[in-house]
Amino acid sequence: MQPLKVFSVIPRLPENLHGLWELAYNLWFSWNGEIESLFAHIDQTLWRETEKNPVRFLNKLSQGTLRELARDDFYIQRLNEAVQKARNYLSRPSSPMFKEASQVNPALVYFSFEFGISSCLPIYSGGLGILAGDHLKSASDLNIPLVGVGLAYKQGYFRQYLTPDGWQQERYPDYDFEQMPIQRALTPEGQPACFMLDVGGRPLEVQIWKAQIGRITLYLLDTNTAHNPPEFKALTSRLYGGDLEMRIQQEILLGIGGMRALEVLGLFPKVIHMNEGHSAFAGLQRLRSFMQQGLSFEAAQEVAASSSIFTTHTPVPAGNDRFPMEMMRRYFEGYAREIGLAFKVFMALGRENPFNDNEDFCMTVLALKLSRFSNGVSKLHGYVSRNMWKQVWTQYPVEDVPIGAVTNGVHAPTWVAEDIGQLNDRYLGPNWREDPDCSRTWGQAMNIPDAELWRTHERLRARLIDFARMRLRKQLEAQGARRKELQHADEVLNPEALTIGFARRFATYKRANLLLKEQEKLLRLIADKKRPIQFIFAGKAHPADNGGKQLIKDLITLCRSQECRFNMVFIEDYDMEVAQHMISGCDVWLNNPRRPLEACGTSGMKAMLNGVLQFSTLDGWWDEAYKPDNSLGWAIGKGEEYSDPDYQDFVEIQTLYNVLENEIIPEFYDRGHGALPRAWIRRMKQAFVELGPAFNSHRMVTNYVHQTYVPAYENYLRLSENGFAAARELAAWRMDMMTKWSSVEIRNVQTVDAPNLYVNEKLVIEADIHLNGLPPEHILVESYFGPIKQDGSFASREIAPMTPVPDVQNVQDGWVRYRGEATPPEAGRFGYTVRAVPAHPHLLDPHSLGLIRWAQP
Repeated sequence: MQPLKVFSVIPRLPENLHGLWELAYNLWFSWNGEIESLFAHIDQTLWRETEKNPVRFLNKLSQGTLRELARDDFYIQRLNEAVQKARNYLSRPSSPMFKEASQVNPALVYFSFEFGISSCLPIYSGGLGILAGDHLKSASDLNIPLVGVGLAYKQGYFRQYLTPDGWQQERYPDYDFEQMPIQRALTPEGQPACFMLDVGGRPLEVQIWKAQIGRITLYLLDTNTAHNPPEFKALTSRLYGGDLEMRIQQEILLGIGGMRALEVLGLFPKVIHMNEGHSAFAGLQRLRSFMQQGLSFEAAQEVAASSSIFTTHTPVPAGNDRFPMEMMRRYFEGYAREIGLAFKVFMALGRENPFNDNEDFCMTVLALKLSRFSNGVSKLHGYVSRNMWKQVWTQYPVEDVPIGAVTNGVHAPTWVAEDIGQLNDRYLGPNWREDPDCSRTWGQAMNIPDAELWRTHERLRARLIDFARMRLRKQLEAQGARRKELQHADEVLNPEALTIGFARRFATYKRANLLLKEQEKLLRLIADKKRPIQFIFAGKAHPADNGGKQLIKDLITLCRSQECRFNMVFIEDYDMEVAQHMISGCDVWLNNPRRPLEACGTSGMKAMLNGVLQFSTLDGWWDEAYKPDNSLGWAIGKGEEYSDPDYQDFVEIQTLYNVLENEIIPEFYDRGHGALPRAWIRRMKQAFVELGPAFNSHRMVTNYVHQTYVPAYENYLRLSENGFAAARELAAWRMDMMTKWSSVEIRNVQTVDAPNLYVNEKLVIEADIHLNGLPPEHILVESYFGPIKQDGSFASREIAPMTPVPDVQNVQDGWVRYRGEATPPEAGRFGYTVRAVPAHPHLLDPHSLGLIRWAQP
């Protein structure tokens, strides 16, 4: 028997407790310990049982508890102070860098497949989602007028549990959105926000939820509605679930549906940021919307791309979504027709080689072509990405491929443990929360007394050990373990031993089994009673990755062996809560991916902010943070890359154990007066000083603002004013340029000879350019110069503009003499060449036209 109607029954809060609802429905509580403690102090046990979800927590409180709480004057005072603090935070005006924009009328929209805000909003799987969550939190703190768009997963990412023999299994709990800190979004007319979306010729109903992340609103799309068939309801069931067909449908929902959702909500951001290629269809939908306003395809593409940002996170080609042509035809043949493109031309938007009809459609390529601001997530990853996608810009040297780098950061108030935060408050001042990218603030870390820092760290290590024992006991109880095994769980690990943490996704390239390849050395170190060492592991393998699952099983088998069971522990179901204990309680954070396959690796940044020292291969962020004097932590190798992965593993495991045995362990146990490891503490402080201001998400978001958001916003305003007049002019100019460019030539490249060329002496370069009727201001001629390698290629290069030489031009024949300068920065082999590219005041990036002319020998 089914009910005729369903109601949501909520507790009746006394009037003086209504502020609890206000605090519960803004995830600002997730990085404000004072607010979290307001809930926890009501009932610590219930707070843990409800997984720190304030909405579910309040719904489970008895009316008697609430009435009693309402009579507690001290509690009411704390509550009122917290509510006022939250209102003050939310009422500050938005950044003035975005004219006429505000949180009500946002300038920017940030798309992501997953968001890691809090463990009570489980719509994340790992680093990509946590990064997106930290991005929104810093955007809130910095008051950037931005909204987020994602999907509301009914079952989220899988929850991990282990069989008695250590094999990973997955469970998918159904989450009740009514019991989570999200609410239904409303249209400007006050109606529940929903809309219909065409997916492969079939109607899909989409409803919209919203989560408040401080000042930022995150909109989540949900297809689990009564009118949708089961296969469409499943689109927002599981994160990274299903097959390729489901993936393309989810990405249509996120990108095209995300743009439609904003329209339904009455929001029209001028800039979009696509976090990974999953949301690239948003760029298509923007292009289509501009065409509906009367623009040609070319003009619409310029407006859309000039105001779009794309961040790639994947350093291997196989990790980028690709769809076969027939699948694309089913979903986009009609779409292409609506925007006036032949399907073959439409497919070229997602192909590295637009003339290869057999190439699949790649979401990353589409995002690259529909954005003028593209970046990797570390300096090394930017270099890797330029090499990966150089075929999109075949006429440009790889170093000129327009993919930059904005190194990731982490949200310090979220990830710094409360104990360390209180220490920072005393010695750095409260500014470390509000202005965590300030070098002057972090410079105060040297003033923290050694003893106070170390005792604080020891408390956090002891807390981690308690947490690990508790979680291990729960794991064993769920597996039906014997009483003796449960007793052992209460005795594992040593609160005073050197503790090394390894927690991440169990993908093969992350090499979670590297330690296991020299088990004799591992067992010998673990057996040392005078200098004990222990390891805590956590992480998930993708449900379809049996290789990753086997790594976990092998690791757990070792953890349960007689030799290791007290010194090695695997904590199942890695999530934000497990991460927060590990990144604050370990002494060393171990990270040994196979270079250069780690795009960034933000877990190490979180650990660093808690005084945990790094021990990592030179990959991702550590490649740019590490110092050869080891003052900030240790490296595994020197950044070598080997063609033979087995040989690379062999070399690096030798280095790992050598550094561990001869440097890390001795320094940790080198205790002077007061039993303090002074050299170790000095490294902790030095990492605070040098890395704290550099690797936090405030710095990251500020970089995005200055390097991409503000320029993209200004581009949009410039191209759209006066009925998109500038965009139309640019499109017409582009067509003219495409027609005439084939006859642009470079000849007579020469230098004004000097007897000798000295370091830092200017070399004058001249060349004749055939303009083919194009105005000189529409062609940018450049000298391209730098030191030369043995193979004759440029080791590095500089680019300098060349200008027309007055009175030296033959207008009749269309040739113009250009002159420029090049300066050798050092002695050695030096070379130069000349190139020409299109130029226009409204053209943001000449690479986008694919036109370039190089001087020929």
